[in-house]
Amino acid sequence: MSGAGRPRLAELGLADPPERWEALSFAVRDASVRLGGVVLRLGAAGEGIVSWALSGIAPGITDLDGLPTSVIEPPLAEPGSSEHPNGGVALDHVVVLTPDFERTSGALERAGMPLRRTNLVDAGAARVGAAGCPAGGKPAAGGFRQGFRRLGPAILELVEARDAPPGPARFWGLVVIVEDLDALTTRLGDLVGQIKPAVQPGRRIATLRASAGLSSALAFMTPEPPG
Repeated sequence: MSGAGRPRLAELGLADPPERWEALSFAVRDASVRLGGVVLRLGAAGEGIVSWALSGIAPGITDLDGLPTSVIEPPLAEPGSSEHPNGGVALDHVVVLTPDFERTSGALERAGMPLRRTNLVDAGAARVGAAGCPAGGKPAAGGFRQGFRRLGPAILELVEARDAPPGPARFWGLVVIVEDLDALTTRLGDLVGQIKPAVQPGRRIATLRASAGLSSALAFMTPEPPG
């Protein structure tokens, strides 16, 4: 049973230190980055994305199939975005990998977050996130599934990692919307890969390279086209 209100992603905890995000031309205040209603808390213990904070779900949850979770009260007002020199305006989606799609989907549903849409990706296709962000590994025979749920200002994308060893679900990466992707790639230079068409029609994406030094995957994407 869900808590009061609609499920909403409020915060993500990331292990990377603030200076790594500042080097990517994000505006960092109090070790945090604000992106369209979601706050990224930097400098957490661990590696990559280490936790999330949600509102509007069942109270008292501390773990969702291995994902460290906090349930918080909905904010009285949207935190909004800082003005980022790189043109970042919002968090498009966060990617979670699981070796057991049914198990993780069930945990989300019991917490009040059933997936609203699922896709089956062809066995011959490269494994990618909702916006074309590589999700690591090769698809197992028969393809793999992706499940989606909007959590307020951002989307949860659950990716079936059928070639992964048994274990809990884990956070994998995130995609940030930027106003001008061409300007961002010019600004960051070799730290960003080639701009490519995204899965969503009319949108483009570029992935941050490992040389940038982040411990979680990050990609940049153009806004949704008008209309």
